Amino acid sequence: MTDTALLLVKDLSVRFGQGDNPVDAVKHVSFEIARGETLALVGESGSGKSVTALSVLQLLPYPLASHPNGSIRFGGEEMLNVPPAALQRIRGNRIAMVFQEPMTSLNPLHTIERQINEVLFLHKHLNTAAARARTLELLQLVGLPEAEKRLGAYPHQLSGGQRQRVMIAVALANEPDLLIADEPTTALDVTIQAQILKLLKDLQQKMGMAMLLITHDLNIVRKVVDRVCIMTNGEIVEQGPVAQVFGQPQHAYTKKLLAAEPKGTAVAAAINAPVVMEARDVKVWFPITAGLLRRTVGHIKAVDGISLSVRAGETLGVVGESGSGKSTLAYALLRLQRSEGSIRFRGEELQGRSWGEMRPLRKDMQIVFQDPFDSLSPRLSVFHIVSEGLQVHGIGANETERRAMVAEALTEVGLDPAAMDRYPHEFSGGQRQRIAIARAIVLKPKFIVLDEPTSALDMSVQAQIVDLLRDLQQKHGLGYLFISHDLRVVRALSDRVMVMKDGKVVEENRAQQIFDAPQTDYTKALIAAAFDIAVCHEAAVRG
Repeated sequence: MTDTALLLVKDLSVRFGQGDNPVDAVKHVSFEIARGETLALVGESGSGKSVTALSVLQLLPYPLASHPNGSIRFGGEEMLNVPPAALQRIRGNRIAMVFQEPMTSLNPLHTIERQINEVLFLHKHLNTAAARARTLELLQLVGLPEAEKRLGAYPHQLSGGQRQRVMIAVALANEPDLLIADEPTTALDVTIQAQILKLLKDLQQKMGMAMLLITHDLNIVRKVVDRVCIMTNGEIVEQGPVAQVFGQPQHAYTKKLLAAEPKGTAVAAAINAPVVMEARDVKVWFPITAGLLRRTVGHIKAVDGISLSVRAGETLGVVGESGSGKSTLAYALLRLQRSEGSIRFRGEELQGRSWGEMRPLRKDMQIVFQDPFDSLSPRLSVFHIVSEGLQVHGIGANETERRAMVAEALTEVGLDPAAMDRYPHEFSGGQRQRIAIARAIVLKPKFIVLDEPTSALDMSVQAQIVDLLRDLQQKHGLGYLFISHDLRVVRALSDRVMVMKDGKVVEENRAQQIFDAPQTDYTKALIAAAFDIAVCHEAAVRG
């Protein structure tokens, strides 16, 4: 450790609670960041990464949280136990933070201009005209398109990538010496993720800024980080230059993380397997209206003439950026979204059927959503969540039979049936996703839509869920429509891949063909954003 470091964390511990059962979330952590350097804290959920980062800015819920020991020195000044006025001079001024989900960090009631101005008024004491000019300059700096027109926009009027650019503009408003980025790209498409990472790196070099990056994505670490600290159970178990730690890992946990990336390929479905889902020329157009009489003046072509088929035991991967129409297509196939064109499930035409006529088929067509914390009711126990479909479809003569069916489904997804009377908040993210999968398979479906089921999960948990989905597919002959922006997961699970852009299919082929020899520039750009930089780094490490 050196006293010349910009940030020096030494022997830091964080404890939650008091009395007989305190929780030590961080234990004797030490690291330093030099000016202009990027350091990553890497580990699974619950490893203590974010708690450590929040300690730097003293943003933990004190007095519930405490520091039994340790020191945090920024620019030579101690940060622990200093008066609020001293912290206010540093927060947002010399140290800024970008959070994972900008929609929860930006105020939905305030315009973009007002939210950036607030920082400038507080720390720079600028007048309205100067603040507006600086805000516009910042939005242009972070590459927000049509920046001047966006000043009066609200967060919900921007895309995910645009909102993250606004959050970065807020953080950079006062040209901080240190930027803390907590999972800044987790919820973004692979191409937008690449743009944000490049933006952060370019801004860092231009401003001479240090960066503390919190992430569970090893590919991000390979792309932008100088040194890495590996955390588990509140402790740093290994740290050093990225090439050294990833090229020659010493600790068993580091080796486990590096080996946890989703691997393998899909087991090819039988050529004569029956088609479970088939679509021909499906269209979902949303009207654009204008004028006093709200006449239709055009259409947003969310899905524009798509055809596909999925056989029993086969996975069709659907990839593309946000707004490409992936999820809209899936909802149309399940008749959750009105559409035109032919949709046939196990040979039966679905278009034209009423809601009541669709109901008997619902148990054979299921969906697993991206974030199980949003899709699982916090007010229902696991038993009631998983058994809801059984009750709706009249399966099981009584609660005893349904509990047996729920127990079987939980066992299949690797959960203890004894936990069925617990609630979602009592489980980890990976366990909640297993519950969501159990809710789908308890009905013995033939076709399942998987809408970004692994994007919110740690790398090692992603690999577990991919293995689980593959095992369930082979056991039950399930047909999957797998939607994801994570091309590594798509490659591990899909037989065929369909690439979507602006509501159309730009390329479709066997998964190996798509990844090894893409034909269109758009597909090449997606794959390059997901793989090329990491591959180059790995080659450099080996070479």
